Amino acid sequence: MAGRIQIRRAEREERATIADVLRESFAEFRPLYTEQGFSATTPGSEEIEARAREGPVWVALRGAVIIGTVSAVKKGESVYIRGMAVMPSARGSGAGTRLLEQVERWAADESISRIFLSTTPFLDSAIRLYEKLGFRRTVEGPHDLFGTALFTMERVIGK
Repeated sequence: MAGRIQIRRAEREERATIADVLRESFAEFRPLYTEQGFSATTPGSEEIEARAREGPVWVALRGAVIIGTVSAVKKGESVYIRGMAVMPSARGSGAGTRLLEQVERWAADESISRIFLSTTPFLDSAIRLYEKLGFRRTVEGPHDLFGTALFTMERVIGK
């Protein structure tokens, strides 16, 4: 894929675009989610704004176009990754890897050595990416998102 991927903190006026990226990135999987599960996975701009108050939100750009996003929040002695999405047209570009590396850098800067996320069993390409980057499944919950099956993956990072 042509074009250099850049990662930066999201700006407040980009919240609606981030919500669009989430919705479009998960649209093909919508029939596999419950209605509430899909809504929780694809929050609107107000929820993105609320998440930004809890922790950083980053965007991946190719040129001036947002092609991916991720947010993170501290949970105890760990960092929880949420709202991870890459536009279908940008999958395989390295954007997902770059976004996860950004979360890892932030966690390390915060002296946190464990990052984790929840995903659904049907997001095969995302799961392969997580595994490639060293994430492993845990028995930790949650196991359900409004009736949509979930499992947790974690990665311990160096301090």
